[in-house]
Amino acid sequence: MCTLGPFSMFLLIALAQQHVFVAASDVLELGDSDFDYTVAEYETVLVEFFAPWCGHCQQLAPEYETAATKLKGTVPLAKVDCTVNSETCGRFGVNGYPTLKIFRNGEDFAAYDGPRSADGIVSYMKKQAGPSSVPLDLYSPSLLSDSHRFAHTADLSLGLKHGVESDTVVLFRPPRLNSKFEDSLVKSDEAVSTASLRQFIRDNVFGLCPHLTAENRENMRGRDLLVAYYNVDYLRNIKGTNYWRNRVMKVATQFQSQGLSYAVANRAEFQEELEEEFGLGLSDGGELPLITIRNREGHKYSMQEEFTRDGKSLERFLEDYFAGKLKRQVKSEAAPENNDGPVKVVVADNFEEIVNNPSKDVLVEFYAPWCGHCKTLEPKYTELGEQLSADTHIVIAKMDATANDVPTTYDVQGFPTIFFVPAGQKDQPRKYEGGREVNDFLNYLKEEATHPLVLGTAREDL
Repeated sequence: MCTLGPFSMFLLIALAQQHVFVAASDVLELGDSDFDYTVAEYETVLVEFFAPWCGHCQQLAPEYETAATKLKGTVPLAKVDCTVNSETCGRFGVNGYPTLKIFRNGEDFAAYDGPRSADGIVSYMKKQAGPSSVPLDLYSPSLLSDSHRFAHTADLSLGLKHGVESDTVVLFRPPRLNSKFEDSLVKSDEAVSTASLRQFIRDNVFGLCPHLTAENRENMRGRDLLVAYYNVDYLRNIKGTNYWRNRVMKVATQFQSQGLSYAVANRAEFQEELEEEFGLGLSDGGELPLITIRNREGHKYSMQEEFTRDGKSLERFLEDYFAGKLKRQVKSEAAPENNDGPVKVVVADNFEEIVNNPSKDVLVEFYAPWCGHCKTLEPKYTELGEQLSADTHIVIAKMDATANDVPTTYDVQGFPTIFFVPAGQKDQPRKYEGGREVNDFLNYLKEEATHPLVLGTAREDL
């Protein structure tokens, strides 16, 4: 978040003074039988819900273990294997791995939206262990170096130089982000309440052009966002960093009423994402900012023209974006030359043709090549396709969700995830929650399909 620092929301987290759980690892291993009473022993616990076969979970494991060791005696870290503790994972709405949640006094307090490196987890969780608001006589700039925090005072004379003459809330932007294009502080004009404070923060916390980081990125999702990627370094090169940021902000002020948000980010921090999502390699752009837009529907665009110091190229890019003239950037595998198998292969480029065919019912599986459950499902799913191969009204399909952009109407957070997309209702995909045997699928389709199912070469009412 962009207010009093870069800029994830400060969470009030306290630490239990005792812990009695003994384990070989510094990560507490919890299950259905002991989750509730163990978590309740601590004021705050970070819990990872995982599956052993999950590739991302395997990557996180050593970082999480290292973080647990470093945080030992400060904030406990725990984990739950959802493949054998489905009751607990189900209660907390876990449908993708890994899912990390912060629990406070045994209650699901907040989703963890911080970094996934050991040092990042340690830094993030240590920030959570402080008070939610400190008296201003204890204020230190170091409190604001990594995330915004709250302070309070009963001495209104401290606010007079900022034009504060009565009880109010003031948001101060960090000096390194001061710019002539926006005010360095924002005063709330509402009576102070929990609701008004939340709204005030929501409306003002990012500012015109915040510094996007791996730590605060989750807080900026769900909005139409333009990002300028370059060598952002607020530690060693504040002047050089703000040189390009100010040029972005100058253009942004011309389009403020259009609903687009703006941010700058360190290219090195997001290079992997730039390559994977936008096809932008290390040689693209040189020292100049790279500009991308991702909107809330997941549509992606990148500026092809070189960024100019006068901002004119960015201005033209935005004019074309708002006029609907830009071509969307889609990550897609090549469509197979032969797609006549019992399970149709869907890629981003042929999604519209296959899944959104208005005359067809479609059952589509989103999978990952490394997913163990997906591999177990594959022969059963193929058999399903074979049994329905003579049915001209229904398509059994699959899509590698790691190699293709998934439309945002499909909430895919774990693998495999399966949706039924009825004919004539392509804007209303239905998540399949049933069993994964062939008969389970057939019984489901019997109830949901637009037309009676055809098995083999003859139509049958199941």
